[in-house]
Amino acid sequence: MSGRELPPGEYWFEDLEEGDRYQTGFLVVTEAHIVSFAGLSGDFFDIHMDDDFARSQGFPARVAHGLLGLALTDGLKNRASVRIMAVASLGWNWRFKGPIFAGDRIGAQIRVAGKRLSSKGQGIVTLAFEVVKRGGEIAQEGETTLLTRLRPQAPERTPA
Repeated sequence: MSGRELPPGEYWFEDLEEGDRYQTGFLVVTEAHIVSFAGLSGDFFDIHMDDDFARSQGFPARVAHGLLGLALTDGLKNRASVRIMAVASLGWNWRFKGPIFAGDRIGAQIRVAGKRLSSKGQGIVTLAFEVVKRGGEIAQEGETTLLTRLRPQAPERTPA
């Protein structure tokens, strides 16, 4: 794989190169995550709330919400030891590749997929994600586009 493995630290727009990559930490998705997300989102669809229904559809247990996986992944990104000096998310393009269940341990492999300056001179960085479960199975993947900060310029010194 091309690109650098980024060590822990803060990264401004200028510090990043296409192909740079890093790994987030991991977390275990719990039953409490699933139930709390249902309450927060209002998504009480049977596949997320009813183990018997999920089994009748060929799953071993209820399936975590896809958007819960995305939200947890964004949190893992924000808590990673690699901190991109972002201002805001500009959007997501996301795919649900396989189910996430209570008890699954997930983490994300993140790669800088692109970077450019906006027409207003702001940094735009696209990050590509693979959300991996224990055993290496990819559960979700996609991209987010971030508005990022440029490195502050040192004030110019005027001769005395």
